[in-house]
Amino acid sequence: MPIDFDQIIDRTTSSSLKYDFRKVYFGTEDVIPLWVADMDFATPEAVTHALQQRASHPIYGYTLYPESLFTVMQDWFKNRHNWSIERNSILMCPGVVPSMHAAIEALSKPDDIVIVQPPIYQPFFSAVTETGRKLVENPLKLEQGEYYVDFEHLEQCAASGAKLLLLCSPHNPVGRVWQRDELEGILDIARRYQMTIISDEIHADLIYPTYKHIPLATLTDDVSIVTAVSPSKTFNIAGLGLSCLIVNDRQHRKLIQKVFDSGHISASNPFSITAFEAAYRGGEMWLDELMVYLDETRKKVIELIELNPPEITIVDSQGTYLLWLDCRAMGLTDEELKQFFIYKAKVGLNPGISYGKAGSGFMRMNIAAPRKTVLEACQRIIRAYVDGHG
Repeated sequence: MPIDFDQIIDRTTSSSLKYDFRKVYFGTEDVIPLWVADMDFATPEAVTHALQQRASHPIYGYTLYPESLFTVMQDWFKNRHNWSIERNSILMCPGVVPSMHAAIEALSKPDDIVIVQPPIYQPFFSAVTETGRKLVENPLKLEQGEYYVDFEHLEQCAASGAKLLLLCSPHNPVGRVWQRDELEGILDIARRYQMTIISDEIHADLIYPTYKHIPLATLTDDVSIVTAVSPSKTFNIAGLGLSCLIVNDRQHRKLIQKVFDSGHISASNPFSITAFEAAYRGGEMWLDELMVYLDETRKKVIELIELNPPEITIVDSQGTYLLWLDCRAMGLTDEELKQFFIYKAKVGLNPGISYGKAGSGFMRMNIAAPRKTVLEACQRIIRAYVDGHG
């Protein structure tokens, strides 16, 4: 049966962050919420069915990771990404952000330099500063509507003594899917300056046609790579909070595990484990249909927005279900831009400035919702723009 991604599901009854936090985040509930990165689509039936079966067992005690979980995950990455992951390289953890903190603590010392590439998902900044490391920015370059790595500047940052680079691949919020030559260039710099790379690849499965995600770790055997992966974004199970790190350096695995152990960090939630395995085992057809649906929504949003408000352009996403709106030509401050979308357009987006100074003048739109909802948000933006220029 075709999957009905057009189905409107009321999330206001579920303590949803995206919906039930609107009043706090935007100051009003009267916005279409296209912000926090989860989807308004029903999770794959395979996951729901597995959770129902697990819930039918009336004891929810301490739970081990079954070997079948590792096997199905290894099969997924081999089949989808041509990545043969060694079983002993996998560390289970409760989420990508906590695991990033743990990896930084394990693989660097206070005041060590850690490089990030803004505009970037906000926890990349806090993971560095909250662990007492020195944050150094290597801003991406926007050229002819596409973002690129500034390699000359990246090398300068690495030469200053950086220990770690935090890579986002595919990139959140700008939607870049890094190409092989770009990843090789990053590895070359890491190799020369003996940097470890922590690569957040949580959006690896959300790739549009003609593009291909390349796991960074598949390109090297002599650079230390810590890769964060999870089915959470792919299958809309982020609230269940389970991910894993794939660490190719044995000593680094031990150091990260030591941080997990010292904080008594456990991700052994019986429902998280069940959903993780069920998603990778039975979610492939759902994902394939999802990407067809998202691709069509993406095209329609770009067509609508770019044919109407001439001061708003879209950095076309190559991956993720996020779109990066360039609103700089509107001539508004970041606060004025925020007010325009909330109170005039009545659409709740993420302000670009929250992704660092390089995001000033931009907004992030989450299009993982029924197309009718997303297109209504676009019409609201257009009407608000027209009204303001009438």
